[in-house]
Amino acid sequence: MLILPVVYFYYEIVFRIATGGGWVGFAFFPILFFSLIYGVIGYLLTSISRDRNVNHWIKTAIMGVTAIPFLVEYFVYRQFKVLYDLNTITNAAGDVVGSNFLGDALRLIFSFKGLLTIALLLWPTVIYAIYWKKVDPCRVATMKKRLIAGLLLVITILLTLITVGIPKSYRETYGSKYQFGTAVSDFGLLTGLRLEVKKAIFGESVEFDPVEEGTTKNKDEATTKGNGSETQSETETETTTEEPTTYGLNDLDIDYEALAEKAGDNTLKNMDLYVASRTPSSKNEYTGMFEGKNLILISAEAFSAEAIDKDRTPTLYRMATKGINFTDYYQPASAGTTGGEVQNIFGMLPLKGGSTFTTLAKHHNYYTISWQLNKLGYYGIAYHNNTYTYYHRNETHTTLGYSDGFVGVGNGMEDVVTKQWPESDLEMMEGTVDNYINRDKFDVYYMSVSGHSGYTFAQNAMSKKNREAVADLEAAGTYSEPVLGYLACNVELDKAMEYLIGRLEEAGKADDTVIVISADHFPYGLDSDAPIGSQPYLSELYGFEPTNYMERDHNRLIIWSGSLEKQAPIIVDAPTFSLDILPTLMNLFGVEFDSRLCLGRDVFSDATPLVFNTGYDWKTDLGTYIASKNKFTPVDENTEIPDDYVKTINKIVSNKMTYNKGLINYDYFKHVFGSDY
Repeated sequence: MLILPVVYFYYEIVFRIATGGGWVGFAFFPILFFSLIYGVIGYLLTSISRDRNVNHWIKTAIMGVTAIPFLVEYFVYRQFKVLYDLNTITNAAGDVVGSNFLGDALRLIFSFKGLLTIALLLWPTVIYAIYWKKVDPCRVATMKKRLIAGLLLVITILLTLITVGIPKSYRETYGSKYQFGTAVSDFGLLTGLRLEVKKAIFGESVEFDPVEEGTTKNKDEATTKGNGSETQSETETETTTEEPTTYGLNDLDIDYEALAEKAGDNTLKNMDLYVASRTPSSKNEYTGMFEGKNLILISAEAFSAEAIDKDRTPTLYRMATKGINFTDYYQPASAGTTGGEVQNIFGMLPLKGGSTFTTLAKHHNYYTISWQLNKLGYYGIAYHNNTYTYYHRNETHTTLGYSDGFVGVGNGMEDVVTKQWPESDLEMMEGTVDNYINRDKFDVYYMSVSGHSGYTFAQNAMSKKNREAVADLEAAGTYSEPVLGYLACNVELDKAMEYLIGRLEEAGKADDTVIVISADHFPYGLDSDAPIGSQPYLSELYGFEPTNYMERDHNRLIIWSGSLEKQAPIIVDAPTFSLDILPTLMNLFGVEFDSRLCLGRDVFSDATPLVFNTGYDWKTDLGTYIASKNKFTPVDENTEIPDDYVKTINKIVSNKMTYNKGLINYDYFKHVFGSDY
C-alpha cells in the first residue's frame, strides 16, 4: 500500500534538492501528505485486477509516467532558472526540437548532473519492474485493505487541509495567490501540476480587495513632483515662488461603472469596478515630449545593466547616460524570452506562462504603443534574427499593430543574416534599416538574439567574434570564461546600436527618433543549474551574490533620442520595471490613454512607484518585501514607514495580479473599447 506514496515522496525530495530547494522545512508536511494522498489513490487503482501481472504493470507504468514531469521540469529549471507551468512547456517543446536550442537541451541531458538525476528518478521504476515479486505481491486488494486505505486517505486529506489552510501564505498560494513556482515550492511538483490542470479546466476567480491605490498627491494637483525623476543641471537654479503647474490627468472619458452594469460576465464587471476605483495618474511636464517622433523598441536577449561599459560598449553607455537614466530598474523573469516580450509590449506579467503571448494575440490589442502609433499613420514592422516561427511569433507578432507584419529567419531575415548561433544583431540592423529609415513616421520592433547563451568562445559565434573586446579582462584573469563570453557577445548589440544611430544621424533623423531597450530576462544561461543564492557566474557578473528574485532581476532600461543629448540627462531613481514601459511611452508620445487600465505607471507621473513579480515580491521607494520570507526591509533605517504599509501594498499587488490574470484570460479591452481598432 505504501510503495507509491514512498516513491512519490522520494521523487519530490530528489527534485527539490536537484533544483536548489534544499531541505523542505515546514513544506515537508504538505509535500508528505499530498504524496500519501496520490499514492493511496494509486494503490486503489492498481489493485483492482485479480491478475497480479496486470496490477504489476499498471503500477510500473504509473511510476514511470510520474517520473517524466519531474525530469522535464528539472531540465527546464537547469536551463531557465525558473519552473515552467504546463502551458509554457507544451508551447515551447515543439520549438526546441530541430532548433538551435536542441543542442543546449542535449548538453544538459548528457552532462554528469543530468545523467545522475535521470538515474535517481528512474531507478525506483526499474527496480520495481525487475524485483516486484519480492517487494509487492500485487494481489487484488481485500475489502479490509480497501477500508484501511480509504480511512488513511480521509485522515491524510484532513491533515492536508489543516496544514495548507492554517498558514496564511500556504492558504493564499493554494487559492487566491496561486503561482506555479510557489505552489511547487510549498506543496511539491505533483500538486503544482494538479493545480495547473484545475486552473485550465475551471479558470481562475477575479475578485479584488477594497484598497486605496493612491498617488503622491491630490487628484486636483496633478503635477510632476514626487515621481522619483529629476533633470540634472550643471548650474544651480534660483528658488522661485511660482505656483505649480496643473497638467490634468491621463484618463479617458469612459464610465466604467456603467460598463459594469451592462457586463454580462461577473469577471468583466469586477474588472470594470476595479478600474473605476483607481485614481488616474497625472500628466506632467514630459507629456508629449516625443510626440510625432519615430519609435524603435528593442527586447534585448539576456541583456543586463552589467553589459554596459564606457569603453567596451560605448554606444550603449552613451544611450544609458545621455538619454533617460533609469538607476533602479527591474525585469522580472518568469516565462523566458516570450514572457519578457509580454512585459515589454503589453505591460503585463506572463501569468499564463509561455502561452500568454499566444493568448493575448487573439485579443483586442488596441492597448499597445504599436496600435496607438498605427492609428496615427505610422509605418510599422517587427523583426527577429532567429527562426520566425519560434514561440509562434509568426502568429503573435502580426497582431501587435505593425502595419507591415513580422520578419524573421524563414520569411525574409535569412537573406540578411548569416546562419550561425547566435545570429548577429549588427547584421540584422544592416539588413533592415533601409526598409524604414526614409519613411515619414516609423514604429519598429526588434527582438535580438546575439546575447543568447551558451557563453563560451567555442560555442557562441558572437562571443568568438568579439573576443578581442574583452582581451584585457581575459589577460588580467578578471572573469571566468562564461562571464567573458557573455560580455563579448553583448558587444554585438553595441555595434548594432552604433550602426543604427549612425544611420539615423546621417539621415538627419536621430533627433526625431526614440530608441528603447529593455531585456527579456536576466542572463540565466550563465550558470548551468545553480539555484538563487548560489549562482557563481551571475554573482561574478553582478559583483554580488543575489539572494532573492528582486536582486537577481535588477537591470537597466534605456530610453534615448538624439534630442535628449541636447539637454541635461533625465534621472529616474525611483523603482521602475518593464510594466512601466507602456504607460511611460504613451505619456511621452502624447497618446491619449487611461492610466487606470495599466498595471505599471508612467514614471514621470505622480503614481506611487511599485515594482512586483509573479511571486508577489515587491519594491517601492520605501523598501522591499520578499513574499516567501514575509519580510519587509526599509530602504534605510531612517525611513518612516506608515502604519499597515506592508498590508496595504500587499493588497494593491494582489489586486494588480488579479487584474493581470483577468486581462490575459478575458478579452477585457474589447469589452472596454469595442471591436473597432
